[in-house]
Amino acid sequence: MKQTSALFNAAFIFFVPVTIIYGFFTKWQEPVGVVGMLLLGLMGLMFGMYLRLTMKKLDRDPADDPRGEQWMQEGEYGFFSPHSWWPLPLAASAIIVFLGLRLGLWVFLVGVVFGAVALIGWVFEYFRQDMAI
Repeated sequence: MKQTSALFNAAFIFFVPVTIIYGFFTKWQEPVGVVGMLLLGLMGLMFGMYLRLTMKKLDRDPADDPRGEQWMQEGEYGFFSPHSWWPLPLAASAIIVFLGLRLGLWVFLVGVVFGAVALIGWVFEYFRQDMAI
């Protein structure tokens, strides 16, 4: 977490001087870029400080240990189905949806229906027989 905090703090160190340089070269006439870059730097500082304060309250993270291994990281990463075919129709329906944005509303609606069916199939893939809802 230490490296992540330093990365976000570096965003503040980068964006604040760039904001001043940008404001100087635009003669402070273009406020959107100045405000946007300043807010980006402040957001980086805010998130970096949050991570720094949270790091003090938690145990040492294996990512901060140079000799840390991946198995030392606590918690499960989730269950990922190794043989699921449902992402394929879901991706095909996403193609139809985006194609429908160009071609017409009816193609879009067909893609949304196919996408809903594919998403429901993927979510409830393992709910069969005894485990069915």
